[in-house]
Amino acid sequence: MALVKMKGILDHAEENQYGVGAFSVANMEMVIGAVKAAEELRSPLILQIAEVRLKHSPLHLIGPMMVAAAKKAAVPVAVHLDHGLTEETIREALNLGFSSIMYDGSHHPLEENISVTQKMAAIARSYGATVEAEIGQVGGSEDGSVDLEVLITSTEEAKRFANETGIDALAIAIGNAHGVYKGEPSLRIDRLQEINEEVEIPLVLHGGSGISQEDFRTCITQGIRKINVATSTFNNVVDRVNEDAPFMDYFTYHEKVIDAAAENVKRHMLMFQSNGRVEGGVIHV
Repeated sequence: MALVKMKGILDHAEENQYGVGAFSVANMEMVIGAVKAAEELRSPLILQIAEVRLKHSPLHLIGPMMVAAAKKAAVPVAVHLDHGLTEETIREALNLGFSSIMYDGSHHPLEENISVTQKMAAIARSYGATVEAEIGQVGGSEDGSVDLEVLITSTEEAKRFANETGIDALAIAIGNAHGVYKGEPSLRIDRLQEINEEVEIPLVLHGGSGISQEDFRTCITQGIRKINVATSTFNNVVDRVNEDAPFMDYFTYHEKVIDAAAENVKRHMLMFQSNGRVEGGVIHV
């Protein structure tokens, strides 16, 4: 189909009660694998990269690759900057053609988070891009470098934040965490339900790697529409590559990385029930 706005993908998911995976990528092979999976399953796709990952995958290199892959894809693909921390990086992503950005001000006090999010949202809207932001604090950090404590999102603050910022999607903390869970995830479904009743925009679940299919689907029934997946894809690539190492040539390795990324993306798309939603390049029920 083409590069599309994330808002359109999430709106369709909301209308039809399913979840959409937002899959973090780090190189060309992972981009190819994610798109391959989406095309095979006829699923909409969100390709994303977090600002903290750009030290490994510079935005000026991987960004155009993600955008080009979206434009050539046979399914709708949104390209998203995850956990944007600076105006400079957000502007760079938008100038490269990203159709969506997330500003993460969750580490700031509420008033400051609202104020800066309003500013970043205005910048994104000038490009016609979708805006996601976060309130509360998801456990861990996106790159695993900091062990952040989970701060469960307040229902009252979530409602105020969504109303005052006018964002398109809201990431919340309900016991979810980035990286590898230290035990079985214990999600506050009761808090998710409360927030869903008070907040009208699509909700986002970060830290999707390691959550069970049952919990994913329960969250989807309570308003979660975008689900971030990173660690499990990276780990699946490493595991699959190690099965056949050492490789005798680069291109066998190259194909293995693509297949491993595609395998994990497909597994999650099936759990989120986004498969079969695209026909003739158009999202359908």
